[in-house]
Amino acid sequence: MNVISKITWNPSEGIDLGFFELKFYSLMFVVAFSLGWVIIKKIYKNDNQSEDLLDPLFIYVVVATLLGARLGHYMFYDTHLWTEDPLSIFLPFSFVPEFEYTGFRGLASHGAAIAIPTALYFYSKKHLSHIKSAWMWIMDRIIIVVALGGVFIRLGNFINSEIEGKPTDSDLGVQFVRSDIGARQAVAETKIQDVDAAYTAIVEQPQFADLLASVPFKHPTQIYESLGYVAVFLILWFVYWKTDMKRKRGFLFGLFLVLLWSVRFIVEFLKLAQPGEATADTLNGIFGTAINTGQWLSIPFILWGLYLMFRPEPKQPA
Repeated sequence: MNVISKITWNPSEGIDLGFFELKFYSLMFVVAFSLGWVIIKKIYKNDNQSEDLLDPLFIYVVVATLLGARLGHYMFYDTHLWTEDPLSIFLPFSFVPEFEYTGFRGLASHGAAIAIPTALYFYSKKHLSHIKSAWMWIMDRIIIVVALGGVFIRLGNFINSEIEGKPTDSDLGVQFVRSDIGARQAVAETKIQDVDAAYTAIVEQPQFADLLASVPFKHPTQIYESLGYVAVFLILWFVYWKTDMKRKRGFLFGLFLVLLWSVRFIVEFLKLAQPGEATADTLNGIFGTAINTGQWLSIPFILWGLYLMFRPEPKQPA
């Protein structure tokens, strides 16, 4: 058995500041956007573009990412909340069955994948009119940043014990204690009102060994996907800096679509269905396994990427 086997995962989800809890998931977004700023600034400099164009770009991407991912989750997964608790879709609180601060946890990458290109279309029209095929030009570059951002978002999912994988007996299995034992159950079982302390007791105190043993070991699919996105980022980085393929409009964007959504498609085979995910749209037969919502939504992006990569188009100056 190796050194990383059989992990019991029970981190706090944030830093309690007394009046507010700073979520680690939110910090992952801050890290992603900060590194993205540094990278896109370097790319703009390499392409002889003014730094004045970066401020509006940052605003367009941030708003599109958060709004698109948020709405996408509730369009594709937790659709029932549109009627049961609509305010929780737009605010970091749930109001049903009781008021609770939740943070912005419901985020779907498919929603962001639709919102970001849409927002950048308007950005390119307003700020990049001096560049031929401006929308495709910016998409060929922003996807390098997006791929890196995906790494940190999936790490945030891992910290939050969400979007975990199916049960496994492999050495890579992880017990997601906070996913399988709800906060209310943890408090009720331990009689400890502080949620973090209750979970710590379940993990560390022998009298709760049976309860802990009921938590299955699962594939850490968030880590699998995050590592896949690292590979996507490195490939795109190499192609941009070390080859001339960036001169062909749409090639980098297409390569990104094929690589990233292929990673997503493959990892989905090991994921548990997300809460609210439809089962009526599954199809048996591919690899003998049902195709879930996330995989169906990935296929159009992969096909679009292949078209962009291999469509006949003369190379244009970068």
